[in-house]
Amino acid sequence: MAQGHAEAHAVAGADAHAAPKHHDYHVVDPSPWPIIGSIAAFVMAAGAVLWMHGGSALPMSLGLLGVLYTMFGWWRDIVRESRTGYHTKVVQIAFRYGTILFIASEVMFFVAWFWAFFDAALFTDEAINFQRAEFTGGIWPPKGIEALNPWHLPLLNTLILLTSATTITWAHHALLEGDRQGLKWGLWCTIILGVVFSLCQAFEYAHVHFGFSGNIYGATFFMATGFHGFHVIVGTIFLMICLLRTYLGDFTPERHFGFEAAAWYWHFVDVVWLFLFTFIYVWAAAGHAAAH
Repeated sequence: MAQGHAEAHAVAGADAHAAPKHHDYHVVDPSPWPIIGSIAAFVMAAGAVLWMHGGSALPMSLGLLGVLYTMFGWWRDIVRESRTGYHTKVVQIAFRYGTILFIASEVMFFVAWFWAFFDAALFTDEAINFQRAEFTGGIWPPKGIEALNPWHLPLLNTLILLTSATTITWAHHALLEGDRQGLKWGLWCTIILGVVFSLCQAFEYAHVHFGFSGNIYGATFFMATGFHGFHVIVGTIFLMICLLRTYLGDFTPERHFGFEAAAWYWHFVDVVWLFLFTFIYVWAAAGHAAAH
């Protein structure tokens, strides 16, 4: 009799543990990914330092593989949580705040590169006083630098990104209206435009008339546009994952934060490019024409 009560109590306890939670907060189960990711990131960073000083690239490669494995495993677990009902409205609010803070930190990252660009462009006399006179030549862009024509390939890339902003918005509205085909087509178009943008950027880098080192203009140009290009690649991969999840049946009009975060990130990439095009390309080209 006592054994029967004990078995019944054990079954009831197991059922209670397996039953879905009835509160709005998700207490995360113990996860190995934070410690694995930290170790992998440390190995990758230390390995990169060794590689830059003539050592083997193996430690850096192993660390990179560990980081990629952590990203895959961690995101896989989060997708599973979203499918099992853990991403309640309260949890989604926390996700939204986290994404907003992440994008804000990315904005400040680009502010640093714009700051460096404007400091050298607006205060060329100070650059002469504190550095070698031939570093800027007292003009912007510096002497010997042939600025790119903004109305050729840069303008084409601007039109590509602006078009991609409309296609990702199309996909978002299609999702909200339950139009799965419109969602897929919108994502496909945005991904293709992102790939075309990256190819155009690579073509531009291959034909640019100045290098990264030796002048402040080249350094700020490649750092600002290069990191933006990296963000375009990351955003394109983000959208590819969203497209794969769409084909697997994920995302509903009520629950689609993964897609929404990708759309926010893509719009951030669009806005940053407008500033890059206006100042790094158009303003610099105007200064080059005025100086010569």
